[in-house]
Amino acid sequence: MSITSLLELRLKPEAVADAPAVLTETLEATRAFEGNLGVDVLRDTADETHLVLVERWASLEADDAYRAWRQTPEGASRLGELVAAPPVLTRLSLEGGI
Repeated sequence: MSITSLLELRLKPEAVADAPAVLTETLEATRAFEGNLGVDVLRDTADETHLVLVERWASLEADDAYRAWRQTPEGASRLGELVAAPPVLTRLSLEGGI
């Protein structure tokens, strides 16, 4: 079953200008990861430091594998340099029949 993961980011105000380049680099690897079906970046219209990444995954297992890979030296990104607080991850599945 496919899932949608929402990754909520709070950027440091001084990192807003650098965010597009770092996100482009980071999301290139995310989009290439096995099981990734796409990623969109949404910016809060009232707060430029608030981003939500909407990630679509083929399965919970694919998302789990990706999260584990990001914890390795090979999967590490520069995203941590930009954030003011730990990211908040919410993973959702489609509730059929409603």
